[in-house]
Amino acid sequence: MNTTEPAALSDALAGRTIALAVERRAAELGAALERHGARILHAPAMSTVHHLDDPALVERTRELIAGPPAVVVALTGVGFRGWMEAADAAGLGKQLRTALAPARILARGPKARGAIQQAGLSCAFVADSELAAEVGEQLRREDVAGRRVAVQHHGAGSDGLDELLEELGADVTSLVVYRWGPTPDAAALRESTELAGAGQLDAVLFTAAPGAAAWLDDAREAGVLAALTEQVRTGTVTLAAVGDVTAQPLREAGLDVLVPERWRMGSLIKTVIAHLAAPTAAAGP
Repeated sequence: MNTTEPAALSDALAGRTIALAVERRAAELGAALERHGARILHAPAMSTVHHLDDPALVERTRELIAGPPAVVVALTGVGFRGWMEAADAAGLGKQLRTALAPARILARGPKARGAIQQAGLSCAFVADSELAAEVGEQLRREDVAGRRVAVQHHGAGSDGLDELLEELGADVTSLVVYRWGPTPDAAALRESTELAGAGQLDAVLFTAAPGAAAWLDDAREAGVLAALTEQVRTGTVTLAAVGDVTAQPLREAGLDVLVPERWRMGSLIKTVIAHLAAPTAAAGP
């Protein structure tokens, strides 16, 4: 067995400590930063609880096979893939894909589009902003009155699309494939918020808005939010998010957030490296 560690790419992040308040793809993200010399603190602010064997999800899938939807909304790539996996596990995968093939499928961003294409289906619309609000605007332009629309929700399920579709007269089938759960490591999460408040982290990275909100909630519970705000204001601690959607809870709390030009994991990594390696970046302790 080959146990050789990946070769270092640079020492741009040598001496830097970065907390990852993420669960999905955390190992990949951490490894990429470690190859530039960073010390990584894994501090997932939430967990993902899948509903792949949920009888309600399987039953709604059967309903959509019996009465195919005219429009399908995919809000997340992980959720749409999970739905296909649940259908496959129930022996309904082929029937579901056949039922969805004629539908107009709308995606909230490239990740959802990728999952749609991976399932062998075609995507009719992609929200460039990656916001549910833009999907809602497109739904207003669709002819949905009296027609069945299936909505695959994200983990929080509070995007307002079901209510909008009901106002538009659609027959809505709501699908929750996963939900956000509590942090799997409360001690690591608390360590990350306290270290950030004390200015002993160089950066904290986020890849999902609910995770950013949960991390802030822990900072409030720890009594370090005011100190954290000051550390961010002075540039001692950098908060970085994969996109504007993820950054929103942090910005609503009055915190500056570093966001890459392209809302992708690779771009986030490059942006954080460039920012922390810059001569003007504050040095960590």
